[in-house]
Amino acid sequence: MSFLNISLYLTTEHDCGYLPNHRATNLVPDPRVAMTMRLYSQLIELGYRRSGSHTYRPHCRNCSACIPCRIPAHRFEPNRSQRRCLQTNAGCTIARLKAGFRNEHFELYQRYINARHADGNMANPTAEDYRQFLYCDWSDTYFFEVREQQRLLAVAVCDRVDSGLSAVYSFFQPDMPKRGLGTYCILKMIEQTKHLGLKYLYLGYLIHRSDKMRYKCNFQPLEVLLDQRWRDYHQLP
Repeated sequence: MSFLNISLYLTTEHDCGYLPNHRATNLVPDPRVAMTMRLYSQLIELGYRRSGSHTYRPHCRNCSACIPCRIPAHRFEPNRSQRRCLQTNAGCTIARLKAGFRNEHFELYQRYINARHADGNMANPTAEDYRQFLYCDWSDTYFFEVREQQRLLAVAVCDRVDSGLSAVYSFFQPDMPKRGLGTYCILKMIEQTKHLGLKYLYLGYLIHRSDKMRYKCNFQPLEVLLDQRWRDYHQLP
C-alpha cells in the first residue's frame, strides 16, 4: 500500500494540545487501511506523526504553527551546552530494548507526567494509557534506557522508520533538572541514528509559540518541512 492510494480525512475540531485557547484539527489516513511501518515511513516524510496506533498531521484553520522537523544525524555537531550535558552524564549507560510494558519504566513515567503535566489531560496515567500512547501492534519501537549505577534515570522511546529514527517521547527523573536528561536523550538518539547507519532523527513538531516545543531549535543543523519540501532551518528567510 502506498500513501498515494490512501484517502485522508479531517477530524472534528478539538482543544489544541500545544497552544492555549486554540482549536485544532488533524489530517488522518483512512482508518480502514491497516497501518504498517512501510506506510508510516512514507507518511513521516510528509510530516505525519504517531500517537499510539493513530497517525495524524495537524491541519488547522488559520494556524500553521506546527512545523515538522528532523535532525540530519551525520551533519549534527553538539554545541557547547550539549557537550557539557554529555560530560555531566558521562557515567550513564544506554541499553536498547524492544517496546513492552515494564513496571520500572511505568513508575518513572507516572512520576514524570505528574511532575511536568499535573494540570493537563495526561495527569495520573494508568498502565493502559501508557501502553496506548507509546507503542502499538504495528510499530517498530525501541525503548532506550538511561541508567547510572543501575538507577533508571530516563527512557527515550523511538520508532525505526526507513530513513531514520523517530523520537516518540522521553521521560526522566523529574527532580534532576541540572542533569539535562531531556537533552541527553536526544543526543543519544542522534548517536543511535548514526550507529544504525540511518539518516535522520525525526523530532515531531517545532512550535515557536510553545515553550515546551521550541527547544528543538537548539539542535543544529535542523531541517523543517515547509511547502512540502524539507529545508535547512537556518537558511529560512
